Amino acid sequence: MGPPGLNAFIPMLALCLLDRFAPLVDLPLAWAWLSSDVALWVVGILLVLEVVADKIPAVDAVNDVVQTVVRPAAGGITFASGVGAETVTVQDPDTLLDFQVWVPILIGAAMALLVHLTKAGTRAAANTVTMGTAAPVLSTAEDASALALTATALFLPVLVLVVLLAVLAGLWAVPRRFRAGRRGGRGASMAA
Repeated sequence: MGPPGLNAFIPMLALCLLDRFAPLVDLPLAWAWLSSDVALWVVGILLVLEVVADKIPAVDAVNDVVQTVVRPAAGGITFASGVGAETVTVQDPDTLLDFQVWVPILIGAAMALLVHLTKAGTRAAANTVTMGTAAPVLSTAEDASALALTATALFLPVLVLVVLLAVLAGLWAVPRRFRAGRRGGRGASMAA
């Protein structure tokens, strides 16, 4: 699946919908709740809220603070369910304490947190330099990247790492370009 660190709910909704309506994904029984009516509605509504909030300057910063918890959680759930990990019920405390049960969840959460922190740092720098005008452009690019990575993970899983590295390189380069442009504009106005 694509990285929930860019958008928590695009990969999760894709996984839920494909499990529900297509033979492409068949979630393990322990994760079947992800494709229930309630889960589909909740994830869909949360996706709309995140997409809108992420495009509004200042609101996107608050959204990034909230998403520091949400995106890793969504990443853990999406990754663990996508790799076919089995979960345990709360009534079985012996296996709940087994670290192997939590490995896929922790891996997914760590990956999502890393991507999220890179995204949030890039967004903060770009918003500072552009006084918030970059928020809708960056958010749209992030959503498109999340969609592309999710589709790639589903249809060409080998390419996910390549696409993810390209997205991270782009997120790193954007604030540098804005800073360089801003310095160039200041230099030109001082020379005039």
